[in-house]
Amino acid sequence: MSQQKEQPTAFDAYAPKYTELIRDPLRDQFAADGRFFFERKIEIIRDFFQRTGARSEQCDWLDIGCGQGDLLRLARDYFKSATGCDPSKGMLESCRDLDVRHQASMESLPFETKTFDFITAVCVYHHVPPERRAALTADAMRVLRPGGTLCIIEHNPANPVTRLIVSRAPVDADAQLLRSKETRHLLEKAGFKISQTRFFLFFPASVHRFTRRVEDALSGVPLGGQFAIFGRS
Repeated sequence: MSQQKEQPTAFDAYAPKYTELIRDPLRDQFAADGRFFFERKIEIIRDFFQRTGARSEQCDWLDIGCGQGDLLRLARDYFKSATGCDPSKGMLESCRDLDVRHQASMESLPFETKTFDFITAVCVYHHVPPERRAALTADAMRVLRPGGTLCIIEHNPANPVTRLIVSRAPVDADAQLLRSKETRHLLEKAGFKISQTRFFLFFPASVHRFTRRVEDALSGVPLGGQFAIFGRS
């Protein structure tokens, strides 16, 4: 693992008002409660385990770029263990009830080799400079056990509403969005085998319970607000 030291991140400054900073009229119309976005990701992850026949409760899970720990809190009971890491010490201040570590280097994870069975990186890669993304992906491979899975979830730049929301979000001032094809290439270059690509967030929270089956049927259409790509080591 690299011992490179990072300067304080912009997210250290964002942390005290993070919830306010991510608010946007379009985002709020889609889901007034931000919890919906995390719950939807958990549904996608749990569906992956059901489809593959794997048992999440037997897996040690790492959430890269865990931020203030929202996903970890909502999904930790589904896993054997749940751990997070983040380059921002400011964001991690909200994670004192969780098992988290500071990630001093953007492309180097603070864990031993072959520690986890399942890894998520949720809306993380668009904050990583393109020239450093391959190194981060390779290090995720390093800390995965053989047969483990890395799931990258990202904003979909093919969706114009997503692009607009990201373009005016202060916390995304450095964002360089990845297309699904680029994300698959990153995984494949690191030695992962793509097992599933899924687009989601087609319909707002207010109608999700009525349109869930429709959204599942549209999961291969590259127009959803976000996408999830699962790669096996």
